Amino acid sequence: MSGEQSAGSVPEHKEVATLGGGCFWCTEAVFAELKGVENVEPGYSGGTVANPSYRQVCTGTTGHAEVAQITFDPNILPFRELLRVFFAVHDPTTLNRQGPDVGTQSRSLIFFHSNEQKASAEQVVREISEAKIWDGPIVTQLIPFKAFYSGEDYHQEYFKRNPGEAYCQVIIAPKLAKFRNHYREKLKTK
Repeated sequence: MSGEQSAGSVPEHKEVATLGGGCFWCTEAVFAELKGVENVEPGYSGGTVANPSYRQVCTGTTGHAEVAQITFDPNILPFRELLRVFFAVHDPTTLNRQGPDVGTQSRSLIFFHSNEQKASAEQVVREISEAKIWDGPIVTQLIPFKAFYSGEDYHQEYFKRNPGEAYCQVIIAPKLAKFRNHYREKLKTK
C-alpha cells in the first residue's frame, strides 16, 4: 500500500475525481474502460484513520469508504460526463449499500477537488433528481477531498486479474457488460 496521496501531483491538463459507489473493484473496472481516463486506483477516503487497511475499512469504524481515484483528461471526458457514468453504474439512492455490499464503506459519495467540481456535481445531482431516473431520492454525499489512501496491491486491477472469481462473475461482469452496451461510443479502443 503506497499510503496517503493528494491530488497535487496531477499531470498538466488532467483532473482527478474521487468517487465512491460501493465496491471499488466495480468502480475501477468500469472507469478503466472510458476514453479520457488515464488511471484508476482503488483506495480509501473520507475517514479519520491514516493508512487504513481493507480489513479496518470493512469494519465500518474508520469513516472511510471504498473509492476509486480517477485521473482523466477533461478535454476528452468532462467531469460532468464522468459523473453521469458514475450515476448510471451504481444506485445512488441506497444509503450505505450497493447490492451485496453493506456498510458505510459502501456509501455513494463524490469527493470534490475544487469548487468547480462541487458545482458540477450539484448540477448533475439536480438534473438526475429532476429527471426521476431513480425511484428514490439520491443520497450521494458531496464532500471536500482531503486525503486518499491507496488500496493494497491485491485490490489493484482486481477484476482484470481475477475474472473467474465468484464476485467478479456474479457482480462485476454483468455490471460491466451493461455499462459497455450502454456506453459503447465512450469506450477506449483496444
